[in-house]
Amino acid sequence: GNKRKVMSVTYQDVLDAADRIAPYAHRTPVMTCSYLNELTGKNLYFKCENFQKVGAFKYRGAMNAVTSLDKDVSAVVTHSSGNHAQAVALAAKTRGIKAFVVMPSNAPSVKRRAVEGYGATVITSGPLPQDRETTCNKVIQETNAFFIHPFNNEQVIAGQGTAALELIEQIDCDLDAVIAPVGGGGLISGTCIVAKGTTKPLRVFAAEPAGADDAKKSFLSGQFVPQTNPQTIADGLKTSLGDKTWPIIKEHVEDIIVVSEKEIIDAMALIWERMKIVIEPSSATVLAAVLSESFKKYSDVKSIGLILSGGNVDLEEWNFKVAKQNAQ
Repeated sequence: GNKRKVMSVTYQDVLDAADRIAPYAHRTPVMTCSYLNELTGKNLYFKCENFQKVGAFKYRGAMNAVTSLDKDVSAVVTHSSGNHAQAVALAAKTRGIKAFVVMPSNAPSVKRRAVEGYGATVITSGPLPQDRETTCNKVIQETNAFFIHPFNNEQVIAGQGTAALELIEQIDCDLDAVIAPVGGGGLISGTCIVAKGTTKPLRVFAAEPAGADDAKKSFLSGQFVPQTNPQTIADGLKTSLGDKTWPIIKEHVEDIIVVSEKEIIDAMALIWERMKIVIEPSSATVLAAVLSESFKKYSDVKSIGLILSGGNVDLEEWNFKVAKQNAQ
């Protein structure tokens, strides 16, 4: 077949996305913490997407995808049990169109309620990944809704890139590098496009849980390796990469830093305790990575931007003590 150029999404696409979502998305703050700077021996700049609408960066991609739709599209559909579901629901509501969200039967009820709270129609599928696809296709046939994939979609990738775009604009010094979590790869792909497209290109690192290290395995082998049985508290990072995200990661990410469950929870506790901000486990992977043994060799990275992806923790369920015990 014809080889498409790797960057299916361009720097200009991210700039266009930024303009498109500006009236809707929050320009989230960048925060610093002198204690964490001392601990790491680096200048850390945290891009706080936990303060984004729906509590996660996912709103950027969903809003860009929805605002890019043709005027005659009257409904959208997606499959997700996470932050993307809420993001699509709110984006559709903002645009005044219908949203259908396919969620697995084992999705937490708190997530289901959140999606319904934004006015979307939730359709339950079986618990397996392929069940979601089947149900989703049925919805598309019945409703003619436009499908917005959680990460394997050019508009979504461009939208996620706007977080890194803002981060660079918000800091008055030059960053050496940027790090973001990797799950399906929407956020890290968008981040790559910005980091390599900006006037002074940045190095890009990704953070991944050891219990869901398909991106690392793909990275080491040079071939796409699917996620089979993810076991991690970082529930936002359990997905396989997509055929639109993997080539971008393969070409532009310098290293994928794998972190243990204990490292994730310790980093999460540090951020809650020292920075006084609520983040979810998936977000904590970036600090865990910078604190990890395997990052020590990057001593020439003096200033680094860390994208804190979101803050949707079920506070009824969450307990640091229990989490730390389980991670031993």
